[in-house]
Amino acid sequence: MNGNLLLQAKYNMTAIFYDILDYPWERTYKEWRSTLLSDVRGNVLEAGVGTGRNLEYYHPTVQLTGFDLSEKMLYKARTRAKAASCAIKLIQEDATTMVSVASNHFDWVISTFMCCVMPDALQVQAIEQFGRVLKPGGRFRLLEMVYSQNKKIRQRQDFFGPFVEWVYGARWDRNTLRYLKQSSTLKVTHTSFLKEDVYLLIEGIRKA
Repeated sequence: MNGNLLLQAKYNMTAIFYDILDYPWERTYKEWRSTLLSDVRGNVLEAGVGTGRNLEYYHPTVQLTGFDLSEKMLYKARTRAKAASCAIKLIQEDATTMVSVASNHFDWVISTFMCCVMPDALQVQAIEQFGRVLKPGGRFRLLEMVYSQNKKIRQRQDFFGPFVEWVYGARWDRNTLRYLKQSSTLKVTHTSFLKEDVYLLIEGIRKA
């Protein structure tokens, strides 16, 4: 079974209890969402929309396409979409191919905690797709988790790591930022941490 099929199977199962498991972290994440999306306008692609936690925070003028590999996750996202104020289209799609997503179409690509669940080879493919679907000058904003340089935090990450990988497929040692910097179509313009040195925000543009 390839990496995508493994992720799909994992999240079709995890979707049943995802929001319950994620609740302790969501208390923090929800405080970030409105700020992360406050300036996002136009045609927007959310990659790895999950259960739709971001949907209510998009500006009413946004034309949003959200996709996820797991139909079970999308089922929950569709419920949340009903309470959102912008136009939303939700589709099942693979981030590494995006066969149903038009090229040079989007003003923004948004993704929160998608790349950290993807093995490195799949990340490279997804990043190529980000560059393809964005308009020249279009912007991207990714939020990911990385290993901390703080010894105490790192010990906590190592303790919870097996559980996080088993349930979510996520790891803290992904190389998302490096792959973005190596992209021929995308340019990283800003990085920052939202909390400690773990929650990494990566922003950039598609080169003209």
